[in-house]
Amino acid sequence: MRVRLRYALAAILVTATAAAAQRFRVMGDATVEPNPSYDGRYAFVRLRYAGEDWACMSNEGPGWHHDYPVADRNLMKIVTQLTTLDARVDSSVVLDEDDPELMKYPIAYLSEPGCWRQTDAQVKALRAYLQKGGFLIVDDFSKRRHWDNFVEEMRRVLPEGQLVQLDVSNPAFQSFFQVQSLAMRGYRGQAEFWGIYENN
Repeated sequence: MRVRLRYALAAILVTATAAAAQRFRVMGDATVEPNPSYDGRYAFVRLRYAGEDWACMSNEGPGWHHDYPVADRNLMKIVTQLTTLDARVDSSVVLDEDDPELMKYPIAYLSEPGCWRQTDAQVKALRAYLQKGGFLIVDDFSKRRHWDNFVEEMRRVLPEGQLVQLDVSNPAFQSFFQVQSLAMRGYRGQAEFWGIYENN
C-alpha cells in the first residue's frame, strides 16, 4: 500500500542571505514587493503571520520575512533549471493564511515558525487549504521551543494529525528524483524531515 504525504512537510534547512530587492510595500513591520497578478503559472508563496516576539526578529525583520525575496527567487530558478515547470523567477507572492488567494497556489512556505501565531479564522483557512490538497513547507527551527510552538499551532490546524519523522525511503523523496540521502547539515546542525499524513 502506498502511503501519501498529504498535509505538511517540515524541514530544518538553512538558506542563503543576501540584500533585499527594492520597490517594497509595508506589511506589518516588514516590507514586501507587490504580489504579481495571478496568471496560472507556479509562483513561490510565502505565508505572512503576526504574533512576533523579539526572539524571532532579525535585522531582516520578522521571522516570516527571513531571506525574502532572495530565497524565493533562488529556489524558483533551481526549479526551472531542474524541471519543466514554468515558474515565476522574477517575483513571489506573500499572503496571510486566510487570504482566499492562497487556494490558487498548490504549495506554500512558512518560515521561522517559532513565533507563528494564528487566529481562529487562519486556523480554519489553513485546514481547508491542506484538506483540499495544499502542501505546506515549513523551516527552520533554531530552538526546541520553536519546534514546540509549531507543533502546538499545527495541532490547532489538524487536531488528529501526528507529526512523524521521515527517512529517505519515503515516497516524497522518491517520486521525481531518487533522493539517496537526507544527510544535510545547516549552521544549526543536522537537518530533519517531518510530515503529517492523511488519516494518521
